[in-house]
Amino acid sequence: MRTKVTKVILIILGGLFIASMLIMPLTTVLVYALRQGLTVFTSAITDDYAIKALQLTLLTCCITLLINTFFGVFAAWTITKFRFRGRQVLTTLIDIPFSISPVIAGLVFILVFGRIGWAYPLVESLDINVVFAVPGIILATTFVTFPFVSRELIPVMQAQGREEEEAAALMGARGLRIFRKVTFPHIKWGLLYGVILCSARALGEFGAVSVVSGHLRGKTNTLPLHVEILFNEFKVTAAFAVASVLVVIAVIVLILRNIVEYRLKREKG
Repeated sequence: MRTKVTKVILIILGGLFIASMLIMPLTTVLVYALRQGLTVFTSAITDDYAIKALQLTLLTCCITLLINTFFGVFAAWTITKFRFRGRQVLTTLIDIPFSISPVIAGLVFILVFGRIGWAYPLVESLDINVVFAVPGIILATTFVTFPFVSRELIPVMQAQGREEEEAAALMGARGLRIFRKVTFPHIKWGLLYGVILCSARALGEFGAVSVVSGHLRGKTNTLPLHVEILFNEFKVTAAFAVASVLVVIAVIVLILRNIVEYRLKREKG
């Protein structure tokens, strides 16, 4: 009887926590976004600056996903399929973005590529703007989201082992064919799960992007930065309207994540 009561209490506490920390804030965003009517809401999300911010956010997310997927698979493959000195160091380096504040990461890029940075003469000679430009936003977002793909793949590849790849190699298959025919079918859902997590983080990244973007409206403002500017200008309804777009995207990503997580559990089961 005591166990049953404890179970009910824990469930209620969990439900209250989720309601107060997740459901209520998301509901508040939607309520404030629509409180002045659908016309004001539509006007806010179809504003030129909002559309450009959304385009930049999606562009940054797509490029970040391409980079992190390629290097994440490469890093996971290297760590799990080969034995070499410094393997543990490489694993630790991959986790650095998890332990560094995004704001600090943005400052690092300014110190490297800004006017006082050691790489500034190089990027200037190549006529490339990194800080306060789109490349800086992409670099900062790539840095803070780098571990997601590799960290999802490493345990999956470790559980898979190397026996099947070694057998395929003995039969004459080469590296790319081994990856396509042997490795990829085992890691595809883990890879997709990592990609979804990476995209969710990239879409909502604020700290590092805020430092390197320069907040140039219509040029270097992503959607989270655009929300901040609207809120600072006391355009509360417009800020919540644009924020609701991020909420909808987050819900879609969450649904996709749950689907992939379900498929992963089915495969393991």
